[in-house]
Amino acid sequence: MTGRLQTRPAARGYVKAASLADVRAAGCKVVHVDGHTIALFARGEKVHAVDNRCPHMGFPLSKGTISDCILTCHWHHARFDLSSGGTFDPWADDVRVFRVDLRGDEVWVDVTWAGDSTTHQHDRVRDGLQRNIPLVLAKAVIKLTDDSDDPAALLRAGLDFGSRYRWEGWGQGLTILTCMSNLLGYLAEEDRPRALYQGLAAVAMECHGQPPRFELRPLPETTADAATLKVWFRQFVEVRDADGAERCIITALRLGADSAQMADMIFAAATDHRYIQTGHVLDFANKAFEALDAAGWECAAGALGSLAHGLATAQRMEESNTWRHPVDLVSILNSAFQRLGPITDPASAAGGPRPSPEELLIVLHGDDPEAIAETLLEALGAGWTPQALAGTVAYAAALRIARFHTSNEFADWDTALHTFSFANAVHQGMRRAPSVELLRGVFDAAMSVYLDRFLNVPAARVPQGSERCGEPEQLLTSLRPLLDQQQQVNEAGETVAGYLAAGGDPQRLLAMLGTLLLREDRDFHTIQTVEAAMRQYGSLRSTPRGPHVLIAAARYLAAHSPTVRAQGQTFQIAQRLHRGERIYEDR
Repeated sequence: MTGRLQTRPAARGYVKAASLADVRAAGCKVVHVDGHTIALFARGEKVHAVDNRCPHMGFPLSKGTISDCILTCHWHHARFDLSSGGTFDPWADDVRVFRVDLRGDEVWVDVTWAGDSTTHQHDRVRDGLQRNIPLVLAKAVIKLTDDSDDPAALLRAGLDFGSRYRWEGWGQGLTILTCMSNLLGYLAEEDRPRALYQGLAAVAMECHGQPPRFELRPLPETTADAATLKVWFRQFVEVRDADGAERCIITALRLGADSAQMADMIFAAATDHRYIQTGHVLDFANKAFEALDAAGWECAAGALGSLAHGLATAQRMEESNTWRHPVDLVSILNSAFQRLGPITDPASAAGGPRPSPEELLIVLHGDDPEAIAETLLEALGAGWTPQALAGTVAYAAALRIARFHTSNEFADWDTALHTFSFANAVHQGMRRAPSVELLRGVFDAAMSVYLDRFLNVPAARVPQGSERCGEPEQLLTSLRPLLDQQQQVNEAGETVAGYLAAGGDPQRLLAMLGTLLLREDRDFHTIQTVEAAMRQYGSLRSTPRGPHVLIAAARYLAAHSPTVRAQGQTFQIAQRLHRGERIYEDR
């Protein structure tokens, strides 16, 4: 039995909702008041008023049952205290209750919000992280972003949780969260809450069921300076002592080390050995600093301390047959590193012939690792900056993806991605804290580009734009249905090239790629690819190379689409609940 009374509030938000006799006769009566759908329950001398939509997925609570003042929703059996609205099932969220005033034979309800909505939603973010409940996270993020809450607050919540509640420390979850934070500026406004939700959900999933990580205290009253702590830190990582390494990080922070000093310390240890953990460790370290850029330096102890375990336990390519045979790449690199000091001294630069970017690229994509190392050294000696060199190697890695032939095994996409994400991390790190130690990462990335050469035999042709003719808007719109199909790798690359060649707005293309990424279920490597490509495009936008990195991103994304898209369904449900849609109510 329903009624629609629209009486305006008499005082303090109270609205006449129904007659007491009608409510008692029905036991439960649904009314629509000031945009709220309210279920009125008569229990003894009292009348309780609750939002009729179950906070879990919107099923009408009027169709539920009450026993011992506990209201149970029949859809997923969520249980609520009828008087307070508090749930006994954290995945369901508390249901909103309304104050009731009985005035003779009239039931009046107060439709004003009594609590602090922002505080409540941040509590729900915490609950969603702790219990790995994606729908709770989605609803809270949508509400907070709709209220113009600072995205950095959500990043801080995820960063704090992820660095505390995973014993192994920084992993894929926090990297995905940081990637999503980095993508916000490229995304359409409506996609930004989805990105934050997916990042937080990735942290919750990775931490679920894991033992916590207990932070170490700094050294007491130490006289060690930053240089000494850097030496100690690298020694502890060398012997795989994660505790000693973490204590050096925490101590350096306590002594006031800034972002550049900490980056120099951590990047040095991450490049003391070759391409450790297929590049993930340096990429994670770079992402930790990028996260702190947005979240604030006050989160540094947890974020940077969580890197120690990965640094100390990572596989080193000196231990890998691939980097030792049939060519001993490690020996080639060690010989080159002995010559880095004098070459990177500005006073010794500008000596021999300066290789052009095109000449360098040809060598990087060649099959002679000794020539690669020598050409990199020549470029530095001729005045190439380490940052420019790192950017060129990152572009060479992106071209491996742009030219990836679909005759390769599907898993080989990840091989190319690992090189690209590592090269991008070196490039971003070189902008943050350039050093001779980090410069070794440029050489490591170049050798990984060399090892990936078989992925371009045969090489897929990089499209120039003529393959997909049409208006830019038409080409952009065609990307969405294109990626609803499998095996559209080349077509996706051609469409991106055609759009840019036709004069399409690059920002709209970036936003579309973000939309297409976010509608798929979580895939760590695809997220890495798209985010790194967008960062690289920022450096190459005004050059002929710019389209190539976006072609690489589109091809990789197409290779990993479509998915089940369960995450998107969860987010859509949260959106409909937020908009107040009556998902299950009788019309």
